Amino acid sequence: MTHRPIAMTIAGSDSSGGAGIQADLRMFSARGVYGTTVLTALTAQNPSTVTAVVGLEPAFVRAQIETVMAEFPVSAAKTGMLWSAEIIETVAECVSQHQLTTVVDPVMIATSGAKLISDDAISKYQTDLFPKAALITPNLDEACALLNWDTIAKSKQEDAAMALFDAYGVPILLKGGHLDGAPIDLLYDGHQSHFWTHARIHDVNTHGTGCMLAASIAAELAKGTNIYHACAHALAAVHHSLKSAVSLTDTHTLADIEATSNLLQ
Repeated sequence: MTHRPIAMTIAGSDSSGGAGIQADLRMFSARGVYGTTVLTALTAQNPSTVTAVVGLEPAFVRAQIETVMAEFPVSAAKTGMLWSAEIIETVAECVSQHQLTTVVDPVMIATSGAKLISDDAISKYQTDLFPKAALITPNLDEACALLNWDTIAKSKQEDAAMALFDAYGVPILLKGGHLDGAPIDLLYDGHQSHFWTHARIHDVNTHGTGCMLAASIAAELAKGTNIYHACAHALAAVHHSLKSAVSLTDTHTLADIEATSNLLQ
């Protein structure tokens, strides 16, 4: 019998289903891995707004990780919204204890530019979790916050990725969706830079695409793919899902995660 690879998502719940745990599970399935979950927070949200958040106790986050790991050989994990400094510290301890290959999506800055977590939590990311990651996937606003830079122009994207690698010693996938013009995503692995450019897709809500990307990378790592090819496959999958967007209402057109399963053929 061939065993299916197992991945874990450590993230918040999105009641609208477009991001967070819900999107991660669908992406795991589309990429051919079995998904397990560790909830960090419950949210009341839709693609336009978050109206309420309830953070879970760090001890309960740990209990979820330990209980899953006791039964399942999890090959890779990804983190999304970790909500508090205490949860970040707990997750970092578990990642180290279980030597989990982990993709860290540092959910810190909203699309509006507002900070989603405290300065203490950002500090815990930097000191406790980032150095234990297999890959960090910040967007440009998050990279600016981590580097204390005002902005990152296209000409400075590689410098930013290299500076983040120097700070934490792990590969960096710097997402370029906030750049003007065509998005450029850049992987710096400590030795060389790899660039992917995709045509910008208009008239589709990008809510949850960061979650989808990190989950897809974790799925590929769970299958034994190396970092470069995991990023390449995941970026292609997310771009394909955006091109295959589905209309849910007159105002909401979201990326079709299920369409990424076509890339497995």
